[in-house]
Amino acid sequence: MRFLSSLIPSLLLLGAGVAQAASAWTFDEATISVQSKGAGNGFKDKLSTKPPLAKSVSLGTADTLKILLTAKDGSKAARPHQAFLMLKDQGSGLETTFPFSMKESGKGKVEVVGAPKDLPIQFAAASKPLKATLILASFGSSTPFGSHVFDLDVKTDPALGSKSSEKPLRYGKLAEIHHIFRADPTSPPKIISIFFALAVLGTLPILLGGWAYLGANLSHATKAMSTAPISHSLFFGSIVSMEFVFFLYYSTWNLFQTLPVAGVIGLVAYVSGSKALSEVRGRRLAVRFVEREEGGTPGEVPPAGPLLDYRYLPRAAQ
Repeated sequence: MRFLSSLIPSLLLLGAGVAQAASAWTFDEATISVQSKGAGNGFKDKLSTKPPLAKSVSLGTADTLKILLTAKDGSKAARPHQAFLMLKDQGSGLETTFPFSMKESGKGKVEVVGAPKDLPIQFAAASKPLKATLILASFGSSTPFGSHVFDLDVKTDPALGSKSSEKPLRYGKLAEIHHIFRADPTSPPKIISIFFALAVLGTLPILLGGWAYLGANLSHATKAMSTAPISHSLFFGSIVSMEFVFFLYYSTWNLFQTLPVAGVIGLVAYVSGSKALSEVRGRRLAVRFVEREEGGTPGEVPPAGPLLDYRYLPRAAQ
């Protein structure tokens, strides 16, 4: 008795597993109809899982194909996760699908309008009727259903036959494109460059004459270099270097090569120029103090030492 009581649950579980494994998706109460636009009567027949309809279903350009069915998981009506009608051209292998509109009760419907509205235009050139396959599937262990249920003979206008033979648009690698860019800018004509170079050189005599008129004295160069050699050397070198950078920019360099170098040289010129001009200003102030002293010689430079030495201060300040 105990053996039977322990064996019964195992048998029930085994039977439930076998029943679940044996369940498969199928359909029932399926009908197919073709309704012509403006016509009262049309084609109507019943569909079964097998065999397919013996006669092909004809579908014109203005006709509407409608299929109604009830999907079942085993013997129970249910809503599958996937339910659609697949049409395939047996010659070219082209396929297209139409999903069913399903309800929770398992009832579903699909409608297909003739080419070229719903069907691809390539189906107009099909040499054989299209193969219609009904597919039902869902999650779980139930076996999906997929079977040939009928053949569809697509009727189209003769004018659409030429369009179906046109080469379809394909997205892929295209031929190489060779771009023609604008030529790089070149230097101006030599005659213009020579003209402006001579114009710049012609201003040098005017510049030298202005320096002489304002009292420039080249003899101070030795004193300046001895007092602040680093500042004056860097300042003069930075000016020459900047002119050389401008020449390179005119001849070979581009703007991105010129700007970093010009920035570094400009910084050196600013720092060294401040020191050099401070030294020049100090010497000029010292000379003025000497000229204002009694017995001072105009142009005399005080000896090295503090700028405001008591010997060069006005008498009122001593």
